Formats: sequence, structure tokens, C-alpha cells
Amino acid sequence: MSKTVDLNADMGESFGAWTMGNDADLLQIVTSANIACGFHAGDPDVMADTMALAVKNGVGIGAHPGFPDLRGFGRYRMQIPYEQLANAVRYQVSAAQGMARIAGGHMRHVKLHGALGNMTSEDEEMAKVCYAAALDVDPDLYVMVMAGTAQQRAVEALGSNFAAEIFADRAYNDDATLVDRRLKGAVIHDAQLAATRMVDMVQAGAILTASGKRIETRIDTICMHGDTPEAVDIAREVRRALEAAGIMAKAFPHD
Repeated sequence: MSKTVDLNADMGESFGAWTMGNDADLLQIVTSANIACGFHAGDPDVMADTMALAVKNGVGIGAHPGFPDLRGFGRYRMQIPYEQLANAVRYQVSAAQGMARIAGGHMRHVKLHGALGNMTSEDEEMAKVCYAAALDVDPDLYVMVMAGTAQQRAVEALGSNFAAEIFADRAYNDDATLVDRRLKGAVIHDAQLAATRMVDMVQAGAILTASGKRIETRIDTICMHGDTPEAVDIAREVRRALEAAGIMAKAFPHD
């Protein structure tokens, strides 16, 4: 039996007159969309338009909550009291849920953005706070987690549905976290390299780190960042390479 994997992209990150990414083209390739909720990027009109396109293309809709950090695109690490952080997640997930319903769709999953995602990949308690807050809004949500990190341990402890994610366009540290964007080689821009890495990891059932370490993990979904200039090329090449290797692209949950 061939393997199956979801392809997801972070999107809906334009804001007013500022355009970020090529969501329309990505939505013809990926099977899941993580849509910004207005805190790190996005606005109500962008959310509405992106979700309508996702519904039109049969792409699964997810909320992509982040820190209140428009200037830093959600990539500045922030120290926020946990109750305030929980409310910030609830607020964003609730907005996404309502906008998805109005677009004729259904919000199926949640994925934390940027620095919030990176911090929770290192801190299980912080991850639990964020995921519990999202599940307060909808206990049936799937939580998209960075495979093999504190995020996965947190969601397993909570006993909720989850999808384990690896990244096509990012290099890995030996603890399954992502290499800091400030470091050379952290972001992968070569579409063919990204595709080869993803086929290798899915077939191996493991994250292959920058140092060559193998971290065995469940893999349900592959991410391409929508703000990467080569995002569409990477997504297209990853999907082509996976399908050539007998790996089907299909929205989770998988049987």
C-alpha cells in the first residue's frame, strides 16, 4: 500500500495593501492551509478571501495563531503571562472558526505560528497552555505539531487529535527543532533539494537533521512556508517527487 501524507502551507499573511506570498497558486497544490488570524499577519478581508479560495479548492482550513507582532511577523520571541496567552489563542481560533463557517467551510485544525511555535516546540507547559486554549473553542480540532518536539509531547498528554509535521524548507537541529533562521542554511530555497529531503524523510519515517542524525517519528503532514519566495516552486516539486515515489498527497486524517 502506498503511503499518504498531507501537504500544508502557512498563508493568508497579506495585510491591507501589503501582499505576502502567492496563496492562490499554493491552494492548487497543497491539501491543508494554515491561515493567519490577524495577530502576526492577515486581516479580516484577507482571511475571508483566503478561506473562500481554500473551500473552492477543497483544501482543509486551519487557524494559524501567533504573537501580537505585526512588525516582526510573529517572529519576535515574547514573554506573555499564560492566561493572557491562552486568551490570545482562543480569540484567534474563534475568529478563524467564524470566518471559515461564513466562507462555507469548516476549521479543522490549529497550528501555532513563528516564535510562538518555536517556543512551544521547546516548552511542553507552554504548548499545553496554547493547545488547551484552542481546544476550549473546539475540542474536536486537530492540532498540527512539530514532530518529535515538546509540542507533540504536550498534545499526547492532552489526549487530543493531532497531525505530526515536518518542514520542507527548513533545516533541523538534533532535538527535532528548527535551525534558527539567522543561521546560514536554516531556510532551504532549492526546490529540488527540498523535494528530495521530503521523500527521504517520509520513506524513512524519520527527521534527518543538518548533522545527519535520524530521529524516528510519525509523519502526517509536510509544511511549505507561504512567505518563502520559492514557496510555489517548492510545493509543486515536493508534491511531484512524493507522487513519483508512490506517496499520495491527501488531507489528514489518514486511515
